[in-house]
Order: sequence, then structure tokens, then C-alpha cells
Amino acid sequence: MIPGGQPNMQALLQQAQKMQQDLAAAQEELAATEVEGTAGGGLVKATVTGAGELRALQIDPKAVDPDDTETLADLIVAAVHNANESAQALQQAKLGPLAQGLGGMPGMPF
Repeated sequence: MIPGGQPNMQALLQQAQKMQQDLAAAQEELAATEVEGTAGGGLVKATVTGAGELRALQIDPKAVDPDDTETLADLIVAAVHNANESAQALQQAKLGPLAQGLGGMPGMPF
């Protein structure tokens, strides 16, 4: 603040720009980070990025029963869901503090 109670607009703009850069860097880091989720005691493993993109799916042959594809489908859904929960926790850890900092600034999307 400068004398008279007026905010220093240049300082606010610089702060906003730095926060945007930090947010972009955190988003890039999330996109490059992989987390894993499992189901069925590890019979099905799903790997997603911190941004929630499914990258890999591993299915143990013991989980494959041609007469019971519903169970396998359920295990796949559960593994992907578990991996996405991990990705959301990672997002919150990386982006939460940045989003809170941007929340009070006019024109910011948070």
C-alpha cells in the first residue's frame, strides 16, 4: 500500500503474475506425475497422472474368468477410482495453496 490507503497496482499485478506462473508449473508437474490405484488385493492396477489421465492398466491373469467378466469390470472400475482419488489428493496438495492465494484476487477463476 502506498500512503493514503491505495493499493499498489503494480505490486498486485506482479503478485498475480507470479501466482499464475506457480499455478502453471504445478499443473505441469501434476500432468507428469503418476499415481497408482489397486483393487482386488492388487489383481488390477490402474495408473493415472496427477491430472487424472489414465495411463496404464494391469490385470493379473488370476482376475480373468471368462464366465465372470462382471467381476473383472468391477475391479477395473474400482482400481481406476482408487487411482483417481490419489490423483485428486495430489491435486489438492499441489494446487490447494495456490488456489487459496488466487481466490481473493478479482478476475481470477478461483
